[in-house]
Amino acid sequence: MIHSSIDMERAVLELGFLPFFRCGIDGFSIEEMTASELWFADEDDGPWEWKGPVIREGHCAYGKLFAKKAGYVSLEWLPHLVNYRRTLRFAKDDDTAALDDVVLQTIASEGSATVKELRRMLGFARGRKRTDDMPVDDMPEAGRISLEPILTRLMMGLRVVIADFEYNTDRHGRPYGWGVARYTTPESLYGRIDAGCTPQESKDKMTRHLCKTLPHAQESKILRLLG
Repeated sequence: MIHSSIDMERAVLELGFLPFFRCGIDGFSIEEMTASELWFADEDDGPWEWKGPVIREGHCAYGKLFAKKAGYVSLEWLPHLVNYRRTLRFAKDDDTAALDDVVLQTIASEGSATVKELRRMLGFARGRKRTDDMPVDDMPEAGRISLEPILTRLMMGLRVVIADFEYNTDRHGRPYGWGVARYTTPESLYGRIDAGCTPQESKDKMTRHLCKTLPHAQESKILRLLG
């Protein structure tokens, strides 16, 4: 069972991949591995508060990596997940892919960004007037563009991960509220990423590893988790 951020990080490193929420494979999630009193804790820190500290340790990547839901992958397996996922297409059409690329290039050029910062830089914020150098063609529609599905696609494609969570603080310097995700590219956070094999070989290695690690799981569910 997970009782601390150290336990949570250790579980990711031992398993290689670990969804945050239930994923259809019995017992294979931080939610199921955490005692209910910590999962729903009001006063004590729990998995929700441990996400940032585990990312900052630098041994695990985090984002919406599994069926558009949050989870971790260890740095040992990150190159293989990157290698395979970047061959997949998550945008429904070319226009969507182009918009995703605008957001990706903005994050890459800035190094990192929150949703609020992205909205300001891209001119998505309501009330902002268009300028000639804005990267969005149809600015009257920009106020209705949601960045969440764009960022989800970029995370599923391992083009973007979450670098940390930032919190507001009270007058005593204590954090409160929900953490705000800061997005970056895997390369910005971890440096050069190279699996040293083909995407199909990466997929096969991950599949074999998870089938061995989770012998009770159906291979079809493992393949669905890997994308």
